[in-house]
Amino acid sequence: MTEVINKTLNMLETGQKARVIQVKGGGSSRKRLLDMGMVPGTVLSVSKKAPLGDPVDFKLKGYNLSLRKKEAEMIIVEQMEG
Repeated sequence: MTEVINKTLNMLETGQKARVIQVKGGGSSRKRLLDMGMVPGTVLSVSKKAPLGDPVDFKLKGYNLSLRKKEAEMIIVEQMEG
């Protein structure tokens, strides 16, 4: 049986895949993330990270998205194998 470990998006390493579980926060920043495709159930992968870890590039729904570390901390994900 595999244990499901939920993390925040900024904790993933380059090449890892995850499924969005929840977007925390409120107001315009949460709405903006949802509008960009970070909705629960979305599968994404980490394309690359800047040398100091900020920003991070993700591939989801056929496009690339860059988020600041602070924005990525608002997104709860379930890490996937492969």
